Amino acid sequence: MTDLDAAIREIASARTLLVALDFDGVLAPLVDVPSESRPLPESAAALGSLATLPGTVVALVSGRGLADLAATSGFGTPIRLVGSHGGEFDDGGAVLDDDQRALLDALTAEVTALVDGEPGVKLEHKPAGIAVHVRGTGPEVGPRVLDAVRTGPAARPGVDATPGKDVLDLAVLQVNKGMAVDVLRERVGADAVLFAGDDVTDETAFARLGPGDVGVKVGDGDTVAGHRVAGPPDVARVLELLLATRSQA
Repeated sequence: MTDLDAAIREIASARTLLVALDFDGVLAPLVDVPSESRPLPESAAALGSLATLPGTVVALVSGRGLADLAATSGFGTPIRLVGSHGGEFDDGGAVLDDDQRALLDALTAEVTALVDGEPGVKLEHKPAGIAVHVRGTGPEVGPRVLDAVRTGPAARPGVDATPGKDVLDLAVLQVNKGMAVDVLRERVGADAVLFAGDDVTDETAFARLGPGDVGVKVGDGDTVAGHRVAGPPDVARVLELLLATRSQA
């Protein structure tokens, strides 16, 4: 039995358990076209069953906009959805004041003009921001575009920039996944949290975990998570073990 297996078996006995996971690179393999991303069937089945168990809350915590996350993942009630790095919860969207709305309009116009004509670059519009995706672009395009956005629109006062894998998220609200996990934990009264993520944006969530919680880093890269797996197929195995163990608890 691995250390992770032992941790999963232990957390499976929590009275109220929050299972929170990033989507891309965790439940779904990374793809060049974000709209084509889909969860692995094994993970989807395990999550669906976990969400029906007593005292078990399942949530996706993603950088994707809430509507995009719902459409791409195929998940809905009883699985909770949190989009835009915690800027959107499925029980209420992002709320902007007049100044933030004006800033978002100006930010969107500037980013759109900046990336216009750049081959392969995709923009994702969100209620509280905009994301610049460069996955699948050539090596001469992606770094240049992200650097231009980082030193231009992202440097505006009031803009919160969150770098990820081949993406730069810009928001007019300061949010992160650590905050989102804290909010979920409090709302559902969780005694323990399992969080899995693959990106640098997930580190804020790993950093909020405490004794009795389990953090699982998916893939390479520095992390403060206590455990690591290689990729989405391993996440499916973890979820299946959690389901089997908690079902018998």
